[in-house]
Amino acid sequence: MKILLWHVHGSWTTAFVQGAHEYLVPVLPDRGPDGRGRAQTWDWPSSVREVTPEEAAREEVDVVIMQRPRELEALAAQWLGGRRPGRDVPGIYLEHNAPEGMVSEMRHPAADRPDLTVVHVTHFNDLFWDAGGTRTRVIEHGVVDPGYRYTGQLPRAVAVINEAPRRGRVTGTDLLPELGRDVPIDLFGMDARRLGGFDDLPQSRLHEEIPKRRVYVHPVRWTSLGLSLIEAMHLGMPVVALATTEVVEAVPAEAGVVSNRLPVLQSALRRLANDRGEARAMGEAARRAALGRYGLRRFLDDWDELLEEVAA
Repeated sequence: MKILLWHVHGSWTTAFVQGAHEYLVPVLPDRGPDGRGRAQTWDWPSSVREVTPEEAAREEVDVVIMQRPRELEALAAQWLGGRRPGRDVPGIYLEHNAPEGMVSEMRHPAADRPDLTVVHVTHFNDLFWDAGGTRTRVIEHGVVDPGYRYTGQLPRAVAVINEAPRRGRVTGTDLLPELGRDVPIDLFGMDARRLGGFDDLPQSRLHEEIPKRRVYVHPVRWTSLGLSLIEAMHLGMPVVALATTEVVEAVPAEAGVVSNRLPVLQSALRRLANDRGEARAMGEAARRAALGRYGLRRFLDDWDELLEEVAA
């Protein structure tokens, strides 16, 4: 099957392109947001092929996957040579994000489109978004298993947040000083250097660095379930996290401490930083939970089932 999709979310796409299809990824000379092409910091297989607008217009696309409103409104049709997603080419709108704004106004941009399917990555998102008459499906995250790499040799915590300075309260950036009062927190991610952290590393390097720390911190207030959290669990890291959005479903009690009370989270960080044995045991439980719920095979099977349904 030929699938056209934009390189929007690198971690998610890395898992998706491990399937048995041909993946057409738009590319432009400037490699801007509407034509990034292949990933630069993730390893993608040869089944991912870059296409220019002219090439995409000639391709016999089986399914187009849209991830941003502008793709739905015009961009996809432009790249498909005027063919309309959902009408001329089977279409899926993949929603990565939790909705923002008043609950009564959380209407999805693909609402009331019976010719499309909206796929949510968490049940929380499916519950909060109003898709009207558009059918929805939840396909939970899957990740390429990086293997158990936990050493916990550094009695420090680690957080992975992209654009932490800009995203501020949404990602809990403002909570890091308080949470890190007794246990230092090393921050990784795009633009992390502005806050004294480590800027965006290739995924392979990131997977080497973060499991050297004793515990993974997830301070996010309002966003979809972070793939970095699931990857940390795969690596064998114990988790200390806010009990928001889908986290309470993803992190079982034996895998970490989940709470909305900062003193509880601070206490957990101190305890785990001082008890490497408990931290290791929790991390092993986290890995078992992640493999069981967010394994790559289940993720790809769920997507194959939906793709066949939509293409038919």
